[in-house]
Amino acid sequence: MQFSNSLRALNSTNYRLFFAGQGLSLLGNWMTLTASAWLIYELSNNAFYLGFLPFANQIPVLLLAPLGGLLGDRFPRQRLMWWLNCACAAQAATLAVLTLIGEITVGRLLILVTIRGFINAAEFPTRQAFIVDLVDRKEDLPNAIALNSSLFNAARLVGPAIAGLVIATAGPGVCYLIDATSYAAILTSILAMRLPRRRSKSKRRSSPLADLRVGVNYVRRSPGLQASLIMVPMIAFAGFASSTMAPIFARDVFGGDSITLGLLFSSVGAGALVSAVMLARRPSPDGLATWILIGSLSLALGQLGVALSPWFWFTIICMMGTGFGTVLCMAGNNTLIQSQVADDKRSRVMGLFAMGQGMFPLGSLTFGGIAAALGPRVAVAIAAVATAAAGLQFIRARRQLHRIRPPRRPPPLPSDSVV
Repeated sequence: MQFSNSLRALNSTNYRLFFAGQGLSLLGNWMTLTASAWLIYELSNNAFYLGFLPFANQIPVLLLAPLGGLLGDRFPRQRLMWWLNCACAAQAATLAVLTLIGEITVGRLLILVTIRGFINAAEFPTRQAFIVDLVDRKEDLPNAIALNSSLFNAARLVGPAIAGLVIATAGPGVCYLIDATSYAAILTSILAMRLPRRRSKSKRRSSPLADLRVGVNYVRRSPGLQASLIMVPMIAFAGFASSTMAPIFARDVFGGDSITLGLLFSSVGAGALVSAVMLARRPSPDGLATWILIGSLSLALGQLGVALSPWFWFTIICMMGTGFGTVLCMAGNNTLIQSQVADDKRSRVMGLFAMGQGMFPLGSLTFGGIAAALGPRVAVAIAAVATAAAGLQFIRARRQLHRIRPPRRPPPLPSDSVV
């Protein structure tokens, strides 16, 4: 069976296995994220802890992702992915047991979320680099990245809505239990893959710090990579403020419940899914920088709309705009980076990408504090200004890159040519 051009990466058997297995796992992940946001606000009734939750989850990624990416360049990625997903399943199972027996507290929830962050510091860059091993043709890599983003955001659309219903009827512990069992799918798919062994160019290995330094110096010599790797942390810092504040808008601003929260999260996923499908339909990364700029504008305007909206239905539309813009910025830059980077440095560069995304916890903590002091609307409005600044920075960086690498001109005609 041959898939259409927009699904061409699925023609690779290994990627098809990964895509199917990861789909169920991501659905459980989004149920857990929704349940944790609702649970910590219920346990603490404090907006600061709502911002501290993603901080605890992502701060290990910010600090350790480059070292985590180094693992993916030094060890077989298939085996590493299997063990990392086993660790994720164990963390989700522990969270489920403690919640179901009524022993979960704010402190225990934060500890378990932080443990997951340490796992993610290695899993995220390894997974991003692992994708290139799964496609049979390198030209299908941009499509595979876009499909991965589509899958992530499809789960983001459906997972929170299901979680809202499950929380309302059975409690957050059942969401954690579903997440733990969903890892069976991705673990099975990884075992079923048949991949050639990656051979090291040299039996002698340098020290991890020396290898890490090589990756950093590689980025320093690559202005195209720098433009993306500077924008990503700026978007990660400010671009998720409206999602972080969603429980406050759901319960306190609009007087809703967990189902209201699920609708807000799902609206972000709907907008994100639209942009991910757009990226999947693109035949190449050419012209992607323009769409990244459109994404930053959509994100900034969406956040501003959330901050000012007096109506729930309009907030839903604005949240869709933030999801649309976030994926164009993040997945778009991911595609630009992976289309340029050398394979032997791919995990390390993606570790730097993950480190940039790891600015999300600092943003969550910052905007959670602003929301506690000045209210959620002020916090999201400030985030909108910061997001717009990220778009302006990207314009400046791309213009500088254009000066460094002017577009190729056709060679001049010979002097005796007839025009």
